[in-house]
Amino acid sequence: MRIDIITVLPEMIEGFFNCSILKRAQNKELAEIYIHNLRDYTEDKYRRVDDYPFGGFAGMVMKIEP
Repeated sequence: MRIDIITVLPEMIEGFFNCSILKRAQNKELAEIYIHNLRDYTEDKYRRVDDYPFGGFAGMVMKIEP
């Protein structure tokens, strides 16, 4: 089984897949887990993936571009 995960913080979740039941599944070749960094697909020089909401409310929203 192939599992692809797209995330903004790949370093944060790598530990879960390298020292748990999922690691044993990878060693037995039952699962393939690929972690993709969303920031690798951005086009601006700051590698931003979020933007301010248009309505002026608090918080952040994901950009469409990446």
